[in-house]
Amino acid sequence: MVERGIAKEIRLTEVWRTTWETPYIMRLALSAGIGGLLFGYDTGVIAGALLYIREEFQVVDDKRWLQEMIVSMTVAGAIVGAAVGGWYNDRFGRKTSILIADVLFMVGAVVMALAPAPWVIIVGRVLVGFGVGMASMTSPLYISEMSPARIRGALVSTNGLLITGGQFLSYLINLAFIHTPGTWRWMLGVSAVPAIIQFCLMLTLPESPRWLYRNDMKAESRDVLERIYPAEEVEAEIAALKESVMAEKADEDIIGHTFYAKLKGALSNPVVRHGLAAGITVQVAQQFVGINTVMYYSPTILQFAGYASNKTAMALSLITSGLNALGSIVSMMLVDRYGRRKLMIISMFGIISCLVILAAVFSETSKQAPKIDTRDSISFAPNGTCHAFAPYIASKASPSNWNCMNCLRSHCGFCSNKAQEYAPGACIVLSTDMKSLCHSKGRTYFKDGCPSKFGYLAIIFLGLYIIAYAPGMGTVPWIVNSEIYPLRYRGLAGGIAAVSNWSSNLVVSETFLTLTHEVGSSGTFLLFAVSSATGLVFIWMLVPETKGLQFEEVEKLLEDGIRPSLFRRMSRAKEVDTS
Repeated sequence: MVERGIAKEIRLTEVWRTTWETPYIMRLALSAGIGGLLFGYDTGVIAGALLYIREEFQVVDDKRWLQEMIVSMTVAGAIVGAAVGGWYNDRFGRKTSILIADVLFMVGAVVMALAPAPWVIIVGRVLVGFGVGMASMTSPLYISEMSPARIRGALVSTNGLLITGGQFLSYLINLAFIHTPGTWRWMLGVSAVPAIIQFCLMLTLPESPRWLYRNDMKAESRDVLERIYPAEEVEAEIAALKESVMAEKADEDIIGHTFYAKLKGALSNPVVRHGLAAGITVQVAQQFVGINTVMYYSPTILQFAGYASNKTAMALSLITSGLNALGSIVSMMLVDRYGRRKLMIISMFGIISCLVILAAVFSETSKQAPKIDTRDSISFAPNGTCHAFAPYIASKASPSNWNCMNCLRSHCGFCSNKAQEYAPGACIVLSTDMKSLCHSKGRTYFKDGCPSKFGYLAIIFLGLYIIAYAPGMGTVPWIVNSEIYPLRYRGLAGGIAAVSNWSSNLVVSETFLTLTHEVGSSGTFLLFAVSSATGLVFIWMLVPETKGLQFEEVEKLLEDGIRPSLFRRMSRAKEVDTS
């Protein structure tokens, strides 16, 4: 890791002072950051909406792959949106890209709210995904190019704050509509409102000064810079911008102007290659720590831990989404003071520790699940005994090792003991009729997880996991990708990195329920711990520190490649030995 040229530490008071003196900067950041709010809302809202979609459409409740598809199709759309968004950003500008994303958000929200069948929900989720993909790379890029270097990290963090704020808002909206006719339709349709607000705000804001200058609109670029920087700094910014653009155009004269020529030129440029190695590393690592399984399936995970009620699971999920939003505020306070790289490394150590403990908690939850009461299972209702348990009863050899988890893994339901929830209960057929009958007897019906004395530990360590994730791996990867690429390749390279993020997200979200069914919740969280440890190694080896650096300084930092300090010391030691 090269550390030369690092600017002095930035205190949060510097951010407040700068934005107080120039409130236009904060207006730009917050207006563009609504894209982050939409990003967070549309990815988070499905966690609660899915519970009620399953209740309305039996086919969704019966088919695990259909649940995964409804969740993950927004991610699949985001891959396309990010890929197209990289090209669109460079061709038509950052502002126009945000406006297009808003239109996609609005159309997708209406389609989902009016959906008569699951496949229509999927179409709406794909449309919203296109918008999420464009917003995920365009909003931080726009904010970054509109921000003074000394507070750039903190302002780009506002986008991360609004992403997590959007997720928290989605959980509040979910709770607000649980007793309203149409429940999930309102949950999914509300996202059109912030999209309309951002569309109107962005119409009043300018294009990025860097994109304007790059496209020979120098007077307009100067006008924007004069509204962002103090008068004495404007000329220096324009001079740096001019130098960067001239170098880019010289490269283009050699490489060419087509997309493929630009892609080839980007990959042949050592600065871009080293930047992509770092940018893709942090984006993939962000997803393979498993964060979006927590955000997309948080109520479901809590049901795995023994909280059967939809309302209870959703209310407890507010804790994780609230901590995620709070962590983004902490990131704003720390990212320009302690640096991007250090925050991510510390974050990863915390994440790995929490995932290992969560794996242990879910393992113990499975082992300590309530036993099956054979007599209760037989007498519960005519033909109501679980199909997998019935043969043992017929042979009068009921297995003593059968418990609630064996029952659920056999695609049956568990009706808890009326007197004591953790005492043996009935293993019965999985159906809405059996669920209603169980409730009518004053008992609790479980189908996703079992009653557990350890459920509170799952909540505690999910919360600690979010506390470890949010200030580092939650926001910093987007900051790094907004400042690590040369201007001429920023849209293209940012799009490639965003595609890697969403592709990784798709893999994780599309396989989570299947993984939990095949290897259990414990095994799934242990797999995430292993992938997180792998990500930590790559971050240490490939990601530079960009705290406080001008874009031009970042380019110079990447020219020679990234070498961790340990490797540099070993290299110097060898040089001394040979001399």
